[in-house]
Amino acid sequence: MGRFVRSLLILCVCGLLAGPACGDDKSPPETRALAAGDHERSLPVDGLQRSYLVHVPKNYDPKKRTPVVLALHGATMNAESMARFCGLNTKADEAGFIAVYPNGTGKSSLLFWNAGGDWEVIARRPDDVAFIGKLLDDLATVINVDQKRVYACGMSNGAMMCYRLAAEMSDRIAAIAPVAGTIAVDECVPQRPVPIIHFHGTNDKMVPFETAAGKTRGAFRGKTVAESIETWVSLNECDPRAQVTEVLSKPEDELQVTRCCYGAGKNGAEVVLVVVEGGGHTWPGRKPRFRGKSALNISANDLIWEFFEKHPLP
Repeated sequence: MGRFVRSLLILCVCGLLAGPACGDDKSPPETRALAAGDHERSLPVDGLQRSYLVHVPKNYDPKKRTPVVLALHGATMNAESMARFCGLNTKADEAGFIAVYPNGTGKSSLLFWNAGGDWEVIARRPDDVAFIGKLLDDLATVINVDQKRVYACGMSNGAMMCYRLAAEMSDRIAAIAPVAGTIAVDECVPQRPVPIIHFHGTNDKMVPFETAAGKTRGAFRGKTVAESIETWVSLNECDPRAQVTEVLSKPEDELQVTRCCYGAGKNGAEVVLVVVEGGGHTWPGRKPRFRGKSALNISANDLIWEFFEKHPLP
């Protein structure tokens, strides 16, 4: 019997040294990794079942840490329509980043973000900051995420949500690119400076360029473009006098586009404003879906990724 016990102990020890038992529920990353293509995932957050779409580029290597770009839809849109609207998947395949399209809350496919201000009531006050945090946690279980290169861009209400993420999740969001949306939250207290590139048309009727949103019929309360830029120039400790303006368009183009860069502030965080003269509530480089003209002579997707590449988390 003594010999049997000793033999049994040896077998047990050998089994432990050989690796996890068959009943171990932690699969290797390779078996959990998402393959190239489009995927939908869902997760519970504060009693609600939330969801998001993931586009994994063709050249994705699960053994390499990969940057992530969140693309937040506008009001009354959803993840699927945002993917079609902005066309970011093409850039993701070209540049090799993961494109993620979260869904806001609402009825059917008409969804909103709680970006602060009036949107707290419109979106029925979900904690969308918490949702994005848990989304990133969930994504990291199936994608080899480069945690220093997680970015956010968004359209309109989604752009406003980007500003909220910069203010409240600056420890995880490396940089943001709001398009046709301004600051909606009452207060911005980020943990660190956040690089920002903002796109806006001067003829935007939904989120007006020069008038605070809410003073125009059909628009919502919020800061002006100038106020939003000034806020982050100050927060990032940029020199407001160190302003460099570059013309991105050609004289013969229908819509003239300028890029105004404020000198890099603390930790190299810069603020950039891309102005589309006569542009409407649109995504530059894409055909207009909402109101007004779109600048087809530039690509917001190209400029956004060019900016993001320069600004990982410090």
